[in-house]
This record gives sequence, C-alpha cells and structure tokens, in this order.
Amino acid sequence: MTGRPFPLSRLRAWVQVAMFLVTVYGGVVVGPYAADKLSTALPALSCTYDRQNGGWCVLRPFQHQTSHQIGATVARTGNVTWELLKPLGITLLAFFAWFVVLNKAFCGWVCPLGSAQEWLYALGRRLRLVTRGLPAGWMGRVRAIKWFILLVFVFVLPLAGGLGWLPGAASEAWCRVCPSRLLTTLATGNTEEMALMIGDGWDAALGALGYLLFGFLVTAACVMRQPFCRICPLLAWNALFKRLAPLRLTKNPHPRCGQCRSCHAACPMEIPEVASPKAGEVFQDDCTLCGRCIEFCPQEDVLRLKLGPVTLIHSHPERFRAISRKELANGDRRG
Repeated sequence: MTGRPFPLSRLRAWVQVAMFLVTVYGGVVVGPYAADKLSTALPALSCTYDRQNGGWCVLRPFQHQTSHQIGATVARTGNVTWELLKPLGITLLAFFAWFVVLNKAFCGWVCPLGSAQEWLYALGRRLRLVTRGLPAGWMGRVRAIKWFILLVFVFVLPLAGGLGWLPGAASEAWCRVCPSRLLTTLATGNTEEMALMIGDGWDAALGALGYLLFGFLVTAACVMRQPFCRICPLLAWNALFKRLAPLRLTKNPHPRCGQCRSCHAACPMEIPEVASPKAGEVFQDDCTLCGRCIEFCPQEDVLRLKLGPVTLIHSHPERFRAISRKELANGDRRG
C-alpha cells in the first residue's frame, strides 16, 4: 500500500449520517405519498410509522402478508394456494434486489437504529461512562434470541392473528415492540407513537414490551456497543441470505491470528470468531460488515472486504497504524 490508507471509518461515518437522513427524513424530499417508492422491503429498520421516511423495513410487509393475506384467507377458506403465497415471494424478491447490493452492510452502514446506537455509545465515551461487554459464555445464548424473535414476532404471532387465534394486535407484533418505531418517529418530532394503547391485554403487553426494548436500547447503548443489534430479528433475517450476496468478509489464515485479538476488540458485535485462525468462521451471522476488524488488523491482507472476486479493502500495517493513532480498538479516542 502506498500513500495514505483509505479512511474506511470516516467514509462509513458520513454514509451513516446520509442514510439516517434518507431513511428517517427522505419522504420530506419526495413527498409523503412517494416516500414508499424507494422500497417497501429495505434490509434495514426504517419504520413505516415514520411519516417522513424514505423506505420501509421488510419486516412490516412480511407481517402484513402473513397475517392479513395468508392467515385470514386460510381461516376463511381452509386452503393454501400459490396465489396466496405469491405476494410473499414478490416481497422477498424486492428485499433481495436491495440486499444483494450490500449484503449485511445494510446493518452496519444504513440502518438508522444501528447508527443511533453507535452515536449513543460515542456519547457514553464522551461522558466517560464505564463500558460493558457480554459476560463470558453468554455469546451463544444471546445469539439465539434474534432467531427466536424473528420466528415468534415476525411469523408465528402475525399468522396466529390472521387465523383469528389471537387479537389483531398480534398481526403486527414486531412493529408494536420495535425500538425503531419510537426512535425514528421521535426524531421527526412525532410523539404519537409514545402513547400506550390499552385496547386489550395484547395491546398493553406489546406496548409495554416496546417501551422496555426502547429503554434498554437507549441506556445500554451508552455503555455497550450495539446492544440491540445482537438480538435484532432483521439481522437474523439478513443472515439467512448472507451467502447469496457477493459482498462479504473473508480471511486468509495467519500464524499470529488469535494472539493480539485486536480485530475482536474492534468488532462492535464482539464476534470472537473474527480472531480465529480458521478462515471459514470469520463471516458470522452477527457480522454487520462495518469493516472495523479490517482496520484494526495489524497484518497485511489477512482480513478483506470483497465484492465477488474483487477485494475492495484489506488489512494492512499502515492502515492499522493510521487508525490506532486516533482511537483504541474499543472506540475510545486517544488523548
């Protein structure tokens, strides 16, 4: 590598700001009726309840179609046909048209909730709050939570609501509890979503759980990196398709891998496998393709961000020295 190393962290910071403006306020530019033309199947938590947003999270249409089309039709006719499943397939294709571009980098570069957590963590560093990480041995248990939430809140409860087995609130169970619904609407000055609906027990229970998750995100993010991302069902949903998109994190084994563990310390998701000498384990389900492990790897060409066969950026001692002069691997600023 010659000259100054490519400033990946600085680029990502600007992209996050730009994407936050697009996903939260993009409808202001194109108008409220055209805002959903960007997409109704984004691989990022852009909330449909945000009246000014520039696109919708894919989890909303999946809940709607599972409940109001599949569940309600099966309850009425008792039949499941291709025509009934076709809207789900179309939503999946719309999602994949976006997902194939950036893979799980939608989580690390585009998602407004992910960006907000990083900014809250930076605020915590400014306030010199004591940082926290996952206790030893908790990684596997926490990883399972996002898959449970995806299955139960995005598919099972909406389907049960459509079949008439549960009240209507269950038909959009995830949207009722998603922290993005509160965070992004508040960011636009809309306080209506803060009201707790108490129509029945399900309304109250889901609303209370939504408040709990939002409070957890705001407080935990100040002392822990990406606390909600670790249990986010959209990260699980994206992980299902991570091998199908060309953008990915790869690794060349190195004899010193696992000794300095700088890449692991830099990873916002605390993925231990990134420091493993085994190359095939590096692109874990929790990875958001933020690229910090690449910047904080002191060895040349061990970690790489690749688009198909093309290497976009790779680890290098000069890149490591450049970023290490400014900050520590855990995000603390030097000086």
